[in-house]
Amino acid sequence: LAAAEEVIRAEGPQALSLRDLARRAGVSHAAPAHHFKDRTGLLTAFAAEGWALFAAALQAAPDLRERGVAYVRFAREHPAHFQVMFQPALLRTEDPALRAATATAGEALRAGVAGAPGAGATQPRLAGVAAWSLAHGFASLLLSDNLDDALEGRAAEDAFREIAGLLFGREAGGGTEEP
Repeated sequence: LAAAEEVIRAEGPQALSLRDLARRAGVSHAAPAHHFKDRTGLLTAFAAEGWALFAAALQAAPDLRERGVAYVRFAREHPAHFQVMFQPALLRTEDPALRAATATAGEALRAGVAGAPGAGATQPRLAGVAAWSLAHGFASLLLSDNLDDALEGRAAEDAFREIAGLLFGREAGGGTEEP
């Protein structure tokens, strides 16, 4: 999985081959197939690992705004996982480990929205989509270097906090500004 992360980070998931990974990891060419069956199995295991790391990062955040910050930080610190996790066409979506990890992360996201007043309390599903869209969109733009000028030298996490405050006011948590 560590060798897969290196390849995905540098070249994207399309460049991944089990034979190349075996060479990089210093194991027989049959070892990855034995453990993962095929490329899809390897990517599924990699995504499950990413979702588990992601869930832990979200669960450690105290409120909605900080869960958004954790989302952005996770994407910045784990860009290869982030890239694969959100491409279901690459994965065995019915894999039990993947389903369990995505469920745990989803619950952590929903818990952040449920704790927010206003729309989070009255329309939690739509509020969840709004919060997810903001965090995922920001993280995706950050990873593709589309925010360099817009951040004006700010740390990505600080910029995200400001944006969440502008859009969600007190509902985003973590501050005292008025809506």
